Amino acid sequence: MMPIDFTLTAYQRRLQRVAREFANEILGPLVKSADENSDPQKAFASVKAAYVESYKLGFATGFIPKKYGGGGISNVDLQIVVEELCAIDPGFATILLVNGLALMPLVWFASEQQKQKWLIPATGDPRGEYLAGWSVSEAAGTPGGTANFDGPGSFPAGIGLTAILDKKNGEYVLNGRKFWPANAGGWDLQGADANVCIVRTSPDAGGSRGLSAIVIPRGTEGITYEQPISKLGHRICQNNSMIFSNCRVPEENAFAIGNGDLVVNKAFTWSGPVAAIASVGVARSAYEFALSWAKKYTGGGDKPIIDHQIVAYTLAEVAMKIEAGRAFAWKAAHYHDLHNADGHAVGPMSKVFCGEMLFNAVFQAMKVVGVNALDRANPLERYLREASVFPLYDAGNVGMQMRKICAVMADPAFDPRAIASSAATPFAKQAPPPET
Repeated sequence: MMPIDFTLTAYQRRLQRVAREFANEILGPLVKSADENSDPQKAFASVKAAYVESYKLGFATGFIPKKYGGGGISNVDLQIVVEELCAIDPGFATILLVNGLALMPLVWFASEQQKQKWLIPATGDPRGEYLAGWSVSEAAGTPGGTANFDGPGSFPAGIGLTAILDKKNGEYVLNGRKFWPANAGGWDLQGADANVCIVRTSPDAGGSRGLSAIVIPRGTEGITYEQPISKLGHRICQNNSMIFSNCRVPEENAFAIGNGDLVVNKAFTWSGPVAAIASVGVARSAYEFALSWAKKYTGGGDKPIIDHQIVAYTLAEVAMKIEAGRAFAWKAAHYHDLHNADGHAVGPMSKVFCGEMLFNAVFQAMKVVGVNALDRANPLERYLREASVFPLYDAGNVGMQMRKICAVMADPAFDPRAIASSAATPFAKQAPPPET
């Protein structure tokens, strides 16, 4: 028999129960007012108490290895928690999981000394308030944005935030701007406890050679945190604009020198199955609301609308796609557990597939409910706004994520049957362009 079993273990059932109770009882009552708050910073700060409780439960740093104080949970275990949180609000879950985007690169790429310095405080905050910011994206323009962050172009293409080493003082001097980083402003807009930034340390080199990562602690001078961006969806999580003006950071805070492209690629590969199961959580809630509605609402007829074939078929199709999405997300997470989160094809595949599935699932649920789906007293309007985020965020479906899938497929060593058999798939640093 193939060793495939979708039955949750006793530990996983407990994890699911705890996550569901937290989401329903602690987070749930805060979501509607936070989502409707016109001030995005106040919306973010309004869920701080819930964040503290989630931190105590281990949800904010559970993915960090036990050696550094984390929970050491598997990627599959993380799936179970994320689905329950996102069934209530994916924006709040993003606050927690951005800690992973910021801190997991330290696990993969930093020196042991750097891991001890930055990870232990992250997992051992007695306040339960610790936030890590993930600062990659930059403002749109020509050039601008970061979809082609690892392209051959030199400054100002791709990553425009420069970090120039002042060897005399042993400091990097940062100048530029980040736009869209999550958690970066912290609870008080004075900065996250630690911001992990992708910077251009070699302005004359292309993005596959000139990028690095650097940790910027809270209180570092030379950074202005502007008011968070007011967004269509995921309104509870914070996305900032950061302006760097001769910001000085100790040289020892930098890691993956010249390999910042690998940091970005691996971080957004790790988050692929997380975003995938987050999509499943939102789709699940939309489906369950529409199903309940269809069993009670008659539409002016003499029987509930679910007794009409078109309604039943629509809901059945949504249910099938949710189950397929969950299986794909779990498959990708399992692959990451086997291959140290190096599923540079299957991780993005799961994210793209489930993110696209979600928007359609919510819209089909809205068609079942009809015009009442537009009433903000019902949750489907919010689910549609949340669904619009998934194809666009977390490296973007038509941007970096699809590009990574294609890069793996184009490799001469790629075996098209590898993912089915959970075998390793190749992904390497881009070669420098030929000299001209």
